[in-house]
Amino acid sequence: MRFWRYAGRRLAFLPVQLLIVSVIVFFLVRLLPGDPSYLLAGPFATVERVDEVRRRLGLDQPLYVQYVRYLGSVMRGELGTSWITSQPVLRDIGQRLPATMELILAAMLLSVLVGIPLGVWTAVRKTGIADRAVFAYGMLAGALPDFWFALIMIFLFFFQLGWAPGPIGQLDLTVSIPPRVTGMYAVDALLAGDWPAFRSALAHLVLPVTTLTAIYMPLVMKNTRSTMEEMLSSEFVVYARAAGLSRAIQLRYALRNAMPSVVTIVGILFWFLLGGAVLVETVFAWGGLGQYAVQSVVSSDYAPLQAFVLVTAVFTSIVFLLVDLGYFLLDPRIKP
Repeated sequence: MRFWRYAGRRLAFLPVQLLIVSVIVFFLVRLLPGDPSYLLAGPFATVERVDEVRRRLGLDQPLYVQYVRYLGSVMRGELGTSWITSQPVLRDIGQRLPATMELILAAMLLSVLVGIPLGVWTAVRKTGIADRAVFAYGMLAGALPDFWFALIMIFLFFFQLGWAPGPIGQLDLTVSIPPRVTGMYAVDALLAGDWPAFRSALAHLVLPVTTLTAIYMPLVMKNTRSTMEEMLSSEFVVYARAAGLSRAIQLRYALRNAMPSVVTIVGILFWFLLGGAVLVETVFAWGGLGQYAVQSVVSSDYAPLQAFVLVTAVFTSIVFLLVDLGYFLLDPRIKP
């Protein structure tokens, strides 16, 4: 019963969070350099033409009036129309969101599958060259820009070795797009039994997923290591060791008690991957939400940029909510 009350309180606070985010992003977007009226009117437009475009877009009205109109549209489920694509932003996001989610979920899965075992291993074996190498990698990865690492990966594995496909999107140009089910090309190709498209989608996933994993996996590894070190020196593990229980049982007890902290860092990892995907998608011409956001910034396209931040805020809030609920389920001692 306490669990459902806690979940209800968190869900009730979610609209307030999104309202605050909408206010902040609306006014910050207006601080971007450049006037979209001039961009849309063209470089040789007269002042009268620019004023006409500004009136048509509603940019001649006070900011608070523009925000109230924007908030009303959001509450009706309308995120506006892109001034560049002339498409409803909701449609653009629906087309691009699966590509971003495919990239993030693959990187998150790989980060968890590699990061947790590495963290446990380095916590158990705290001496030796391998442990120092893993520790040094964890420190180095946090200092590397993800877009720079992506360019290095492209240069090495595409230009020099020719092992990976070029940064031209999610599929080879000669491969047909599989029938849309989820919007994720690898999943849709697998469901349709389109093996050429499936192989191409997997091949194009390798470099961007490896980039994100290499940069952000150390978050999981270092957190798992520090938590496991704390658990292995705790009283209950010391007692289990004194009672003659095997090393495997001691590790199992320690890992079970370390899981709430690991679940928390996995939720934070999603947020980091969502931010990292913005520039990585641009480097690989991925065609997801990240590249869409960058194009919106460059062209001062307000509606898509506001929608991108709002959608990412929704996803992040939901993930953190699930993390909190999972934390409560994993550790019943916590009182919400």
